[in-house]
Amino acid sequence: MKLTDAKLRNLTTPGRHFDGGGLYLEITTAGGRYWRMKYRFAGKEKRLAFGVYPDVALKEARAKREAAKLMLGRGEDPGAAKKAAKARVAVEAANSFQAVALDWHKANAKRWAEVTAAKMLKHLEADVFPVIGSRPIASITAPELLAMLRKVEARGAAYTATRLREVCGQVFRYGIATGRATYNPAGDLERAILTPDTKHRPAITDRREFGVFLRDLKSYQAADPLTLLATRMALLTFLRSQELRLARWNEIDFDACEWRVPAARMKMGKGLNQAHVVPLSQPALDTLRELHALTGDTPSLFPNRDGADGFMSENTIGRMLIRMGHQGRQTLHGFRASARSLLSERGWTVAALERQLDHAERSKVVAAYARSEHLEERRRIMDDWGAIVVALESGENVVPLRRAA
Repeated sequence: MKLTDAKLRNLTTPGRHFDGGGLYLEITTAGGRYWRMKYRFAGKEKRLAFGVYPDVALKEARAKREAAKLMLGRGEDPGAAKKAAKARVAVEAANSFQAVALDWHKANAKRWAEVTAAKMLKHLEADVFPVIGSRPIASITAPELLAMLRKVEARGAAYTATRLREVCGQVFRYGIATGRATYNPAGDLERAILTPDTKHRPAITDRREFGVFLRDLKSYQAADPLTLLATRMALLTFLRSQELRLARWNEIDFDACEWRVPAARMKMGKGLNQAHVVPLSQPALDTLRELHALTGDTPSLFPNRDGADGFMSENTIGRMLIRMGHQGRQTLHGFRASARSLLSERGWTVAALERQLDHAERSKVVAAYARSEHLEERRRIMDDWGAIVVALESGENVVPLRRAA
């Protein structure tokens, strides 16, 4: 007698309960209910599993049986076909875009800053993996990739879309290098995504206006001392936000008047294994000693203000500048442009200024050498910059050069 839905709901007896055409429900002594199909192929009796009842209903189990019978009619072994399909799915999963991207990320993360690696993964998880992550990387086409990037672009994130095209291109190249892809569709989309106009961060580059800003900052009392000292160190060293915020006291050498920032934290220094030397002027040393009285009992120069593990937020200084009324005029990153502009008027060499700003050098060999190059001139530059800041804070507009002849 064939099985029915009503009979299945009440069936508890262990054993095989047949429906016909080789299909049966096997109930184990532990209460498990498994759909099976008995068939013969090449003279041998075989079994085919169709799933667990009630997840697989009677109607679906019968449909699977009929599909298997059609394959047998064509001289094909449904069991072997199922194993091949399962193996194919496993291979495709291992070679999916997401799997390759995660391998690429893991292989490269060690040469990135932690913040950069985390941000890269966040963008992939938010915008890429949900759309093409499960697709075999070798089967992804340029139109498919473009459609994904268009969605990002459509929400007003043109820069993110451009950056994701570059990142996807690196993943495809990694896939080709590891034998899981043969084609990089991102390369065909170079002009398909609008490149956003470069937005320069606001910075005051006029000496008099910068002096007004410094005096405003010096007299500002609404922020906590740690934020004010962090801002002053950003001014006196013109380091990038991450390079500044993640600083540790063991990087400071008061005797040598140097701050040695690990290469892994520098934007352009990764992979060089050579610290970026920041010569410390007297105003910078004085600020550090004042800071040491606040945070010298912690490993970090700028710990989290609530005492929790971690570092000062990347938005802390920016929010303070906004509260001061400088939104659209000056940012933390803009301190670098302010210093670069004002110092360039005083005759310092471009090469030394660029080295101190840690700007890019295409050749890693040259870059490794250049990071220690111009160090003596860079010491004089930083002394000069400290003198400029102190003078403008005091209302002076003429600052004598402190460079050696």
